[in-house]
Amino acid sequence: MCGIIGYIGHRPARDVLLGGLKRLEYRGYDSAGVAVAENGELVVVKNRGTVDALKKKMPLLKGTLGVGHTRWATHGMPSESNAHPHVDCHEKIAVVHNGIIDNYREIKDSLEKKGHFFRSETDTEVIPHLVEEHIAETGGTSLFEALKAATGELRGSYAIVAMRLGERRLVGARLDSPLILAVGDNEYFLASDVPAVLEHTDRVVYLQNGDIVEITDHGYRIEDSEGKDVTDERPLQIVDLSIEDAEKGGYPHFMLKEIFEQPHTIHSSLLGYPINGSPDPIFSGYYDSIKIVACGTSYHAGLVGKYILESLAKVPVTVEMASEYRYSPHPFGRPLVILVTQSGETADTVAAAREARLRGRKTVAITNVVGSSITREVDHTIYTRAGIEIGVAATKTFTAQVLAFYLLGIQVGLNRRTINPDESREVRDHLRTLPRVVQRILDRASEIEKKSDFFSTAKDVFFIGRGINYPVALEGALKMKEISYIHAEGYPAGELKHGPLALITEETPVVALVSPDRTHDKILGNIGEVSARGAPVLAIADEDDREIEKYVDEVIYIPHVHPLYSPIPNAVVLQLLAYYTARDRGCEIDKPRNLAKSVTVE
Repeated sequence: MCGIIGYIGHRPARDVLLGGLKRLEYRGYDSAGVAVAENGELVVVKNRGTVDALKKKMPLLKGTLGVGHTRWATHGMPSESNAHPHVDCHEKIAVVHNGIIDNYREIKDSLEKKGHFFRSETDTEVIPHLVEEHIAETGGTSLFEALKAATGELRGSYAIVAMRLGERRLVGARLDSPLILAVGDNEYFLASDVPAVLEHTDRVVYLQNGDIVEITDHGYRIEDSEGKDVTDERPLQIVDLSIEDAEKGGYPHFMLKEIFEQPHTIHSSLLGYPINGSPDPIFSGYYDSIKIVACGTSYHAGLVGKYILESLAKVPVTVEMASEYRYSPHPFGRPLVILVTQSGETADTVAAAREARLRGRKTVAITNVVGSSITREVDHTIYTRAGIEIGVAATKTFTAQVLAFYLLGIQVGLNRRTINPDESREVRDHLRTLPRVVQRILDRASEIEKKSDFFSTAKDVFFIGRGINYPVALEGALKMKEISYIHAEGYPAGELKHGPLALITEETPVVALVSPDRTHDKILGNIGEVSARGAPVLAIADEDDREIEKYVDEVIYIPHVHPLYSPIPNAVVLQLLAYYTARDRGCEIDKPRNLAKSVTVE
């Protein structure tokens, strides 16, 4: 969840590191720091707060070797002392780290008995001390060999980049946390994500679990966990992204930019996963059900996916939190397991994929990132092709994941013969209308902006829906709470009378997703239940539903779509409502407190 960058080359490392950290700040923004080799010294500058604050504190440095880090705190409060890089006792070795070292306490106790002293509360600090110890024990082994020995003692997850005075090299290692190698013109980079290096190169090597890499001015080499040289087995790939993709493009926030990109991302996803109207062998073989496993927003997309798959493929579907899947009883039957993760690095979801394979399950991943960890843990991958998403609150990746479930529903339906080729074409025709539907909503964003006044004084907000829009209500509540800091909850509307009505007052706005399907009359009754308790109600409804105005205080109309496809336009409206509410409240929209974009710790 932290941002890492390392650089060796011909330019001042200070500028490269700060620029890369700024583009990685979505991965953590509690604190930041850099270490640069400068005139025979290791200059370490750290700061609690943002990369911009660190930049103001940074002296001008000319050194061309260094590491940088932007932090999302796990061990120890955000502070200058807990910020990375961390150093050894003699301040010759600097380390940046993403992940969690599970056995750091026992390592720390052992090192303290040997005379090491520690300056922070973090788990990371044991790593430079371990490296220092291995160098001392061997009488001066290289940084590469010392870090390899140190990682052999670590339990947990890590992406590590280390440097040492006197050695013109960087060494990196990864286990269950992302780390890439990037190759420029006579310069090399290590980073936790592609945006950090896009300004300088589009040539990337995706390191795999257990890899340890060494970069110098003259090239790089990679060993796997068995000590085998795998440099030639890790292909250099051209990244199909530009620096513009990682910038705001004139929008005040990444989140708003990414909301407005959705007509394009939906179209790209449709083009990127063609269906020829015949069964796909990937989904052949015996499975009697489907289990969807995910976290957060991806979990909500999975809940929508349950309704889609059951509707199109007529197959029973369950949805489970990835953090619970590994600890659940071994289920009966043989489900096809679908794992959903935007980054492809979500620790709980990657671990769930491994567990599913241990259970002998066929696995499919839905992810946005080519070459990510999840792709190496599953039998088949569906890429959502939404492009880089910088805003912590997922927007375009949610709608792209939902779209992937429609496409998956077609394919599984064809395989199970629950739909025929003509019916599959009809579904695809509906999907092709969605970019235009979403664009019509975005064209009326100013009208939706005015509705954010509905939440101006709210401390609590309820989101309600029925059927396929119940999980959309959950996602709307999540968006509202994570960026506006208003307490929000999503409920299936029929459950209000089983407890949640106790919380309804005249000061509790309710957002109701009203779809023209068989639940329509029922949700009108649920709206009546909250209205009778004085709650103001804002409905999101089909443009053909003119009766709704009689039941609610405010309405946002969406273009008419078949109810099965309503989650996507409804989600876009809810994203805009959350955005404008957070903006009006003066919240830090792209970097909400306590959160980070890619959750790579369990």
